[in-house]
Amino acid sequence: MFFPKLIKSIRPSDRVLEIGPGGTPHPRSDVFLEYDFDSAVVAESQRGYQKTLKTQKPVIYYKEDIFPFKDKEFDYIICSHVAEHVENLDQFVREITRVGKAGYIEYPTIYYDYMYNIEEHLTFIKYKNSTLHWMSKNKTHLAEFNAVQALLHESLNQKHYVLVNALQNYFFEGFEWFDHIKTAQTANLEDLVFDTFEIPLYKTPLSERVINKIKRLLSI
Repeated sequence: MFFPKLIKSIRPSDRVLEIGPGGTPHPRSDVFLEYDFDSAVVAESQRGYQKTLKTQKPVIYYKEDIFPFKDKEFDYIICSHVAEHVENLDQFVREITRVGKAGYIEYPTIYYDYMYNIEEHLTFIKYKNSTLHWMSKNKTHLAEFNAVQALLHESLNQKHYVLVNALQNYFFEGFEWFDHIKTAQTANLEDLVFDTFEIPLYKTPLSERVINKIKRLLSI
């Protein structure tokens, strides 16, 4: 989760569900919901190779498209970096709003996947004009650039996060919702991008070697 400070509306008495918590769940979550993958290998790749969840709290598994909970069973639902793994976002969001009264959703934007093209990500998402727009990745020609994206993807594997950190406000997005989320499948890329840009100035930290050299020069 990149923007935990956006989660502002959990009350002390709220019962909180977290969907797909990975290995680092939100401390306020009371119950966890995980998809029942066919193998441990698939489950590991879907959670981004994070460590496995260790908790004494209830962990519920589900299959297909229906969550195993009653209507409005939870006061708040946290869903961070899960929605982009879902093929039918309309149905997924319907279930979130069926079992929850409010919540928080966070996901990578189209910019992130156009650079790194994470294989497990199936859907582009953007919240715009009070609507959660989405497009299936396989409806685009993105896969034709795999040879180019392979280098960028490997940079993530080797933990080169400078660009991600500098542009995280464009690479990721999150918002709180209450009562209902309007969704719309789109074929228009304009629905999935920011209308305006304000690229922050990013200053690369000086290496220890450079800092020591400057110190030596100043001591002369």
